Amino acid sequence: MIVTVTPNPALDVSYQVDRLRPGHTHRIGTVHERAGGKGFNVSRVLTDLGRDTIAIGPVGGVLGDSVRADLDDAGIRHALLPVSAPTRMTITVVATSAPEGEEATLFTEPGGPVADDDWRRLHDLVQSHLETAKVLVCSGSLPPGAPVDCYADLVRLGHAHAIPVLVDAGGPALRQACAAGADVVKPNAAELAEAVGGDDPVAGAELLRAEGAGAVVVSLGVDGMIAVTGDGRWRAEPPYAVAGNPTGAGDAAVAALATGLAEAQPWPQRLRAAVAWSSAAVAAPVAGSVDQTVLADVRDQVRLTNLDLTEPARPT
Repeated sequence: MIVTVTPNPALDVSYQVDRLRPGHTHRIGTVHERAGGKGFNVSRVLTDLGRDTIAIGPVGGVLGDSVRADLDDAGIRHALLPVSAPTRMTITVVATSAPEGEEATLFTEPGGPVADDDWRRLHDLVQSHLETAKVLVCSGSLPPGAPVDCYADLVRLGHAHAIPVLVDAGGPALRQACAAGADVVKPNAAELAEAVGGDDPVAGAELLRAEGAGAVVVSLGVDGMIAVTGDGRWRAEPPYAVAGNPTGAGDAAVAALATGLAEAQPWPQRLRAAVAWSSAAVAAPVAGSVDQTVLADVRDQVRLTNLDLTEPARPT
């Protein structure tokens, strides 16, 4: 079982319009509402693809009730912690007539502050589900006032139960998770650059590994992903750019990486799957889904490069 933790869930609302014009009234073509937050998206992808998972996170208020109802409707196993802070909303506006296909504009609320006692309750809730877990995934932003070592604490909790931990975060929470020894971290290029103060993703990933991370996977958008691990360094690229909504593509990649971690797959296989699942998520209309047709077309065509063979050797 793959346990996912979403400290800052949301009700994700997606609007589809013909064209986004600031300052104008828009007629909405279709509306999608679903439980969101990066960890919930990971569990949704895993559920859709037949993997065993449970989604954990704090929810509150009317939108929290909507999140719970949507997870139930989708058949996603969950353990939600009732809190007083209201669950936030995110809005994605997808313009279907954009010059390069579908273009997504995101509006994200920060989330309500969660009380210190609720963080302790969340910690205990996660711990209660680690007996049968194979992997712990900690994913997404932290709400205002959250302890900066929240993910580091969960890394230590997972390791106390001999469970590998994958963290998808940015900022100080990312650095602290690395220092705690997270088995895999997956920042995107912008998060990595902000964390380490440089634009070279391989050098930045090496720095995070030196700080304690077991492996670092950097998502580069349409250019694929880079993995810097104790077993080697690779770059994987999709065979072509997939048009659609990129929201949730990184979450699909995390789902693939968590699956690879649970099944002890070799790193090249994990990275190929992460790029394929990510590409298939772009083709899906909303975050947390993958387009099975695109997945079948892309997965055997992902290009893999061994960076240790194509770049100068690292200094000893």
